[in-house]
Amino acid sequence: MKKYNRTLLLILVLFAASQTAFSQGYRIQATIKGLADSSLVIGHYSRNNTTFVPKDTAKADATGKVVFEGKTDLPGGLYVILFPGNRSWVELVYSGKERNFSIETDTVDAIGNMKVTGSAENELFYTYQKKLKAGALEIEALKKSGSADAGTKIKALQDSFNASRLIMLADNADAFTVKLLKMSADPEIPAAPKLASGKPDSIWVFNYYKAHYWDNFDFSDARIINTPFLEPKLDRYIKNLVVQRPDSLIKDADMLAKKASANKDVKSQVVLYITNQYENPKTVGTEAVWVHMAQKYYLSGEMGTSEDVKKRIAEKVNTLKDLLVDKTFPALTLTDPAGKKISVQDLDANYSVIFFYSPTCGHCKEATPKLKAFYDKNKAKGIKIMTVSTDHNMEEWKTFIKTFHLEEVPNGFDALNQIDFIKKFDVVTTPMIYILDKNKKIIARKMPVEQLEDFLNYYQNKLARKL
Repeated sequence: MKKYNRTLLLILVLFAASQTAFSQGYRIQATIKGLADSSLVIGHYSRNNTTFVPKDTAKADATGKVVFEGKTDLPGGLYVILFPGNRSWVELVYSGKERNFSIETDTVDAIGNMKVTGSAENELFYTYQKKLKAGALEIEALKKSGSADAGTKIKALQDSFNASRLIMLADNADAFTVKLLKMSADPEIPAAPKLASGKPDSIWVFNYYKAHYWDNFDFSDARIINTPFLEPKLDRYIKNLVVQRPDSLIKDADMLAKKASANKDVKSQVVLYITNQYENPKTVGTEAVWVHMAQKYYLSGEMGTSEDVKKRIAEKVNTLKDLLVDKTFPALTLTDPAGKKISVQDLDANYSVIFFYSPTCGHCKEATPKLKAFYDKNKAKGIKIMTVSTDHNMEEWKTFIKTFHLEEVPNGFDALNQIDFIKKFDVVTTPMIYILDKNKKIIARKMPVEQLEDFLNYYQNKLARKL
């Protein structure tokens, strides 16, 4: 019996010790001269440098000393101590391993006067920051000096800093700080092969840069979500390095989702970011990316989406999938002011502009004169327009036609009130414009009326180049 008690006591002691080991909490002490008796907030970035997640608040004493502490562990990431009024801040690397450390600095030169105790990560971080700042000041002074050898000296400084940076990265390869520095930097590009003209091959440079863009980015580390680097890197890659065509975008989106599969939280953020970019895209025709992402990652259940959200996504997918660029415009038959049937499919035109509007909509009233002017200028080129009222007040519809002198063009009205313009044609807001080619294939949607002429000129020129 005695032996049993001793064993039980040992188990309880070990259990308590393990609980302490796995739930050590945090204690971060900061002394910031110039912030006496001030309330401060500590938190981390979230995906970009504009989103801040507060984790704790504390008040500094008369000397500027403040202590942030808690019993629950903080997630790793790049943290910020935010000053009153959000006017300035101090950054800290929180790896999740160093839970108890202190810093001392002031509001005059937070980087230059920084002293760190108990955190190898922040020692490394601020040693790097100080060298970077000192080098920048030297370069700035050389530029202002106007001396003949300023360029040579600047290059020597840059080469020296880059050499010491590479040594620091190699010597501290396992540090979270090094991971942050690497993933925030661009890939280093070797000397490019030369063309027959003797100039560097710029296409080779671009392809190398794109191929190695993610080399130093660890998608498996969930801490990268709590830094300002994830979304800017994605933004630059998707918008600047990928051709803005659905096939190219979808291929690279799937590649990124696969890279991020090493960590479910990182993958969730990557997929969400790309999906959001193409729900209402700035580039014509790229809504197909949103449809692809919605079907492959959300409706499939891969992202663990709730049934309620999946239902809403499915409804939008069912609307958009038949309204994408390169799809044939769905059949649409309406009634004109004389009571006759008119159809989009019956328009005999090289290009058809379908203008969905509400007779009471202020933006529609602003856009309609521009639409009429565009038509008058381009009708001889085989371009036709058809207006479609999404409201069901016949008197207002006819008044609108007369007011804006649209009698010459086909004007459609849903006399039987049978069409759900939102679900069938994605007319969430008005005005809404579709541009169709001769075969009624959609070549643009959600096109602002001011851009109609430029777009059609561009599109026709592009077709001419292919011939």
